[in-house]
Amino acid sequence: MAGDPRLADGKILVGKGEDYDYLTLNLGNRHGLITGATGTGKTVTLQTLAEGFSNAGVAVFAADVKGDLSGIAMMGDAKPHFVKRAKDLGYDYQPDEFPVVFWDLFGDQGHPIRATIAEMGPLLLARLLECNDVQEGIVNIIFRIADENGYPLLDLKDFRSMLQFVSDHAGELQTKYGNIAPASVGAIQRALLVLENQGANKFFGEPALDLKDFIRTDRDRRGMINVLAADKLMQSPRLYATFLLWMLSELFEVLPEIGDQPKPKLVFFFDEAHLLFDNAPKALLDSIEQVVRLIRSKGVGVYFITQNPLDVPETVLGQLGNRVQHALRAFTPRDQRAVRAAAETFRQNPKIDTATAITQLGVGEALVSMLEDKGTPAMVSRCFVAPPTGRVGPITADERKQVLEKSSLKGKYDATVDRESAYEILQKKAGIPADGTAPTEADAGGGGLGGILGKLEGMFGGGAPGPINPKTGRPMRQPQSTSQIIIKSVATSAARSVGTQVARAVLRGVLGSLLKK
Repeated sequence: MAGDPRLADGKILVGKGEDYDYLTLNLGNRHGLITGATGTGKTVTLQTLAEGFSNAGVAVFAADVKGDLSGIAMMGDAKPHFVKRAKDLGYDYQPDEFPVVFWDLFGDQGHPIRATIAEMGPLLLARLLECNDVQEGIVNIIFRIADENGYPLLDLKDFRSMLQFVSDHAGELQTKYGNIAPASVGAIQRALLVLENQGANKFFGEPALDLKDFIRTDRDRRGMINVLAADKLMQSPRLYATFLLWMLSELFEVLPEIGDQPKPKLVFFFDEAHLLFDNAPKALLDSIEQVVRLIRSKGVGVYFITQNPLDVPETVLGQLGNRVQHALRAFTPRDQRAVRAAAETFRQNPKIDTATAITQLGVGEALVSMLEDKGTPAMVSRCFVAPPTGRVGPITADERKQVLEKSSLKGKYDATVDRESAYEILQKKAGIPADGTAPTEADAGGGGLGGILGKLEGMFGGGAPGPINPKTGRPMRQPQSTSQIIIKSVATSAARSVGTQVARAVLRGVLGSLLKK
């Protein structure tokens, strides 16, 4: 694409006003912000930038919250207003299509994305469960006990089994780990149920996502554009925000330090960014600020998309050097204050009344301030954004299916793997079959329910007498390890389950006899 003003001298064409406005590639990892009211052209600007990065060989990740971004995988349409806009910007419009991989947390509209509970970590999981400080402490206890005993936390059933354990043995664990309030455990259990109802059980598990699959190029050396189908996910906004934050954190952990490069390795577009910061505790905000500040040295640029710059905390906003501001509405005094505040975030241009211009911008028009060669923000300018060359708008279900069929990642993530983890290990140690069914009478040594309990008691060392207390003449109670406590909890639950099944069987027999009379 030599000579094309959309990619000239290591730059991406953003638009044109009095002069061309470019995003400089070697400053693409200094992060950015796209803001504006609904319907003013934010998604089209996102697509223009994503296409520019892809043409430059930079991989892209973008969440498609409305389905409109999926068209980037298909050949664009030479719409009259696109052709005219391109001509006004000084080049001929040429439709194009881009290498795209579709992803979906639920596996319906793209390759499934999964992460393990352990990878999510206690801080983000507590955020996902909307835990208060006390409940977050219990989540940390669960992770600590699992780590100390070598029990992998992979999916929600692993976490639930550990939660049941700390509930059953709160008193025994209190000395080492602190108070475990039953009310807090109950709150976490209810939050887990809500999370499962939202489909999070499809996200937690294996095979876990290899983030290096995001950072690839096609045969033409164009960066792959990874599009996350997020229209369904947006019905669970906390899951959406926590998932994207997890991805950022994982990228920060996995990628090596490379410093400033001629271009980024990956650009990450975070749509509906306000969801990330709404009601976030200070510890989480501090983590977000740290990740955003340091991840640029890993070659990753983060671009937030939201309605107003004030949706982003000031500590994060100060790190977003590349800015595109679409129109904002100013119908009420509150809106007018927001417009003035947004205008103040730009480096002022004496030729433009920024606050007034923000309210006058048309669709596809924006105020732009990109970082200059020395990394300082350029004065704000008013320009028309360059039109995308891929299709603008959603693709059909058949077209999406065709893209998925041709994907080089087909089959890698499609099937769920349920390997042995905390839940299965504890069941095995307690003598519970893998299918969770109750042992038969023969398995229990012919002793019925008592035989089962006798076996389980022997597993915990309950059958072996301890040292004799010289004062009482009775065996002294022996302290149990955390691992023994966990196994005892599972075994006790199993015994209760067997008793319940026996009671139900008797009840069904009695009711059956009554109904026959």
